[in-house]
Parts: sequence; structure tokens; C-alpha cells
Amino acid sequence: MARILITGFGPFPGAPVNPTERIVAGVLRARRPILAAHDLATHVFATSYAAVDRELPTLLKKHHPDILIMFGLAARTKHLRIEMLARNRRSALHPDKEGVVASSLAIKNGELSASPGRAPFARLLGAARKNGIHARLSRDAGRYLCNYVYWRALEAAAKKDGPKIVLFVHVPNLRSRARKRIGKPLPTLPQLVNAASSIVIAASAALPGH
Repeated sequence: MARILITGFGPFPGAPVNPTERIVAGVLRARRPILAAHDLATHVFATSYAAVDRELPTLLKKHHPDILIMFGLAARTKHLRIEMLARNRRSALHPDKEGVVASSLAIKNGELSASPGRAPFARLLGAARKNGIHARLSRDAGRYLCNYVYWRALEAAAKKDGPKIVLFVHVPNLRSRARKRIGKPLPTLPQLVNAASSIVIAASAALPGH
């Protein structure tokens, strides 16, 4: 049995509705039969640096996940993005939900500029695409909370008892205004829930010893 933790984010300035809340809830509610043998937990972070710093260590200590898969909103993307890197950088322009702006551009001074994700990326990309949605691999998780939580999760994964598979997935905005602005078909919520479930299943199958 694998221990799997799936996370999303709540609203933030400029995004009063965050679809990742519904995606995470949808994966848990669907509970595909193949996941029934695994211990599945979910969490939605408030979109703030303090929430991530406070809650991520608590979640890891409580659940001891073998697999950590995080979802976040990329409002301008047209497709699902599987992020391959977390960058050691933060935005000095965009405040979080609590109005906090990063005081330093680097997440951790003296560290490398990027940290690679821990996941079989090609395998997970194929699993997402089987649901008929447009999905790509990406090497830029941004400079906001999505990238920040990814970096912190990978720091935890580097420890002896950390998660073996760590992944961050960006999803597009599902609001009607965003659809009109982009002008191209975007995946629906059921499609994204199915894709997320497929990614979780593929990750669990790739876990060493399973």
C-alpha cells in the first residue's frame, strides 16, 4: 500500500476561484478502484507563503507520503503542464493572499538555481494525455506559490524519510472569461479530474516496490 498526498490551492489575488480545490476533491471522491488499495489524503493550501511553511511540514509528518502530487492554477496556460523543475526564485511583485511580497528573490540563498522534480515525467504525461486533453512537460513553474511549494516539497524529499515521488502539475483556468480570452477549447473540470486521477495512478504504479 502506498501513502499518497494530493494538494491544491485556494483563491488568490486575481483568481477568486481556483479549480485545483475541485480537482483535488474530485480525485478523492472518484476513488478509482485501482486506488482503493492505497492510503489517499488530500489538502488545500491557503495561497500564502506562511500557510505553505506552516502546513507542509505538518502534512508530511502526519501522512508520511510515499507520493506527493501538487496541483496549482496557471491562469494563462491553455493546457495541463507537468512541471519538471522547481526554481530557486520568488516574485518581488505579486503578493500572496495575505498581502505578503517575498523579501528575497531566492527561496534559499546559496543553493542551486533549480531543483529537478522526482517523478517519471514521460510516463505521467502519457497517463494525462490518455484522457484526451492537451498536456505538456514544462521547465518553468513560475515564481509564485506553486513554484514555492514545489521547492519546499523537494527539499523534504531529499531527506531520508521524504516522499519518493514529488510532482507539481499546473492546470488552466476554467472560468468562462478565461475561455473567451484564450479563444481555444480548454479542458473541462471532469477531464481534469480524470487526468489528475490517471497521473496519481501512474505515479503509484511507478513507485519502487509496487
